[in-house]
Amino acid sequence: MKREFMIGLALLVAGCLGYKELPVEYDYSYRGNFKRYRSFEIMKPMGLGDSSMYNGVIERAILSRMKFLGYRQTDNRPHLLISYKMFGDSLRFNGYVQPDIEEWVKTQKVDLNYDAQKYNLKTGTLLIQFYDRRQNRSIWQGYATTMYGDIDFGNDRHLRNAVISILDKYRFWAEGFVEGSATETSEAPNN
Repeated sequence: MKREFMIGLALLVAGCLGYKELPVEYDYSYRGNFKRYRSFEIMKPMGLGDSSMYNGVIERAILSRMKFLGYRQTDNRPHLLISYKMFGDSLRFNGYVQPDIEEWVKTQKVDLNYDAQKYNLKTGTLLIQFYDRRQNRSIWQGYATTMYGDIDFGNDRHLRNAVISILDKYRFWAEGFVEGSATETSEAPNN
């Protein structure tokens, strides 16, 4: 009995150690209303689509993280539209040198400069972008690449780790969502 307990404990610890946070980069728009979003939808490719823009593992990981942050998924006028793309080949990518988003959101200055930074990304890049549907603009993007750690697009665990690592940089609770539970939006009845 003791031996089975030790084996079970070893398997549990090994499972917890299976998550390895990848270093990622992210950029954001100074016009983002990060504390005002409540709903989202994941964009779907049109027609036959590009297989690099649809992956069930990635979508479930995004869905799980957004629901954890209190966002409601809806196809009826969502505040955020989320897209992602897997790049198998190398690419040149424009990023920006910006203040940490959690520091910037305290002041929300919109007159700051976007200091461009060029990246030559190697194979295996995952890009996740958030669009503000009302403003019709991209407001946040995060990316993980082999430049920072190995992403095997054929490995579900690697994909989940990449999504979790990227979305760990987006740390905004949905508006009206406090400490893991939704606040009441309706008024109390009159007595």
